[in-house]
Amino acid sequence: MNLASLLLELKPLLADPDTHFERITELLERHQGLAEYEVARFYVSRHWQAPVERKLRSVDPRERLKGVRHLPLLFSSTLAARLLRPRVKDPDNRVAQSARAAVRKLGLADVAPPDLRGDPRYRHGAVGGWNPTGWNFGLFANELRGYRSRRVKRPPPTSGELPALRTRAEVAELVGVEESALDALMRPGTEAGSGYVDFEVPKRSGGVRRISAPRQALKEVQRALLDKVLARMTPHPAAHGFIEGRSTVSNAEPHVGATAVVRVDLEDFFPTVHYRRVKGLFLSHGYGDEVAGVLAGLTTHRAKLPDGTVVWPGVLPQGAPTSPAIANLVCRRMDARLTALAGKFGATYTRYADDLSFSFRAPPERLGRFFWWLNAILQQEGFTENGAKRRVMRQGSRQRVTGLTVNQKVSIPREERRRFKAILANCRQHGVASQARGRPDFERWLEGYAAYVRMVHPELGARWQGEVKALLGR
Repeated sequence: MNLASLLLELKPLLADPDTHFERITELLERHQGLAEYEVARFYVSRHWQAPVERKLRSVDPRERLKGVRHLPLLFSSTLAARLLRPRVKDPDNRVAQSARAAVRKLGLADVAPPDLRGDPRYRHGAVGGWNPTGWNFGLFANELRGYRSRRVKRPPPTSGELPALRTRAEVAELVGVEESALDALMRPGTEAGSGYVDFEVPKRSGGVRRISAPRQALKEVQRALLDKVLARMTPHPAAHGFIEGRSTVSNAEPHVGATAVVRVDLEDFFPTVHYRRVKGLFLSHGYGDEVAGVLAGLTTHRAKLPDGTVVWPGVLPQGAPTSPAIANLVCRRMDARLTALAGKFGATYTRYADDLSFSFRAPPERLGRFFWWLNAILQQEGFTENGAKRRVMRQGSRQRVTGLTVNQKVSIPREERRRFKAILANCRQHGVASQARGRPDFERWLEGYAAYVRMVHPELGARWQGEVKALLGR
């Protein structure tokens, strides 16, 4: 088949690329030897970048595998590298292996430098420096062979003595259920009898966010694990999200008065932390394989696809009370490395969940080099930056960290305070119901926002709390 015949056959197929995915792949793979193959590749890639990126973000590992297969066929090395890097550490081993094969095929030099701490004989010929040791937690025992650190290992930090757990029965007793109930609590999917329900909530930036919320029985078990186990493990000082005594205010305060503030967002934060990483976290704190497996199973969720396929490994569910604490603990080494990176560039680092903030006291030099190292560390630790949300805020423009301005002091933006003040005035004049405007449970929203203002501006917030209380007759 010559180039003209190939393009004529591809043209009708590209009208519905998702339906004809396999046929298009077959045609491209079969005709890679054509002298004019680059023309066909460019023709297809114009139409197919969005469908391929959708597949790479799919919950179904089979769809991600299809997307990875297309990257070396369709895209330039620069674009293929950007899309491949998160996939070389995909939770599904088949997807990760396919991505590494594509890295070798394209001859890519990965963004992350190799991890040189282990014995070089066991680096598996990691072309592109994808370094399998970069996860810190969650590798199988045979994958850890040869990657023993040369430094003396220290026990993980804890703020209190962890409960001694040696068997499944002891875990069940700790969380207040029968041992026979553990398997049901770890059942995959969201249908009747499983531990979770799924629903969607709108994002502020558009689109929807899928929430996997535990049912009451599992929620009580997770709260027990949070209070009795996870709360006794110490997150890194740079972490401020969902930690007692820390808040958006404590996260913003270190960045006040900076010449430049950089904000970076992590992509798919909770789903990136999967069962093996969670199990590795508990193993690193001294629990045995059986107990670590049960604890990881109770705190991760395995989705079930429409055809009945169960996605493995499970991931941290967005909606479980244990997910933020586990994510903070898994990020300990990443936080330590980013703190050291910030220090080398004269910056300060904090993290609130998936929101990373860096502030520079002096005008930052070599900012491009800083972002190179930042992404290197993120890639080694198994995370990916959401590039569309990166912000560099300099003096003279508004600098915001976790929703608060930090130019001169930590403050709620002026227009937001004015908007709430106007809402209170309208509530007094026209009644509370007139200002709801589609907000569910508007009265609780009023109380919550006034409390939030009091956290940042104590005197103003206390006054507004009094006004809200009077408006609601409480």
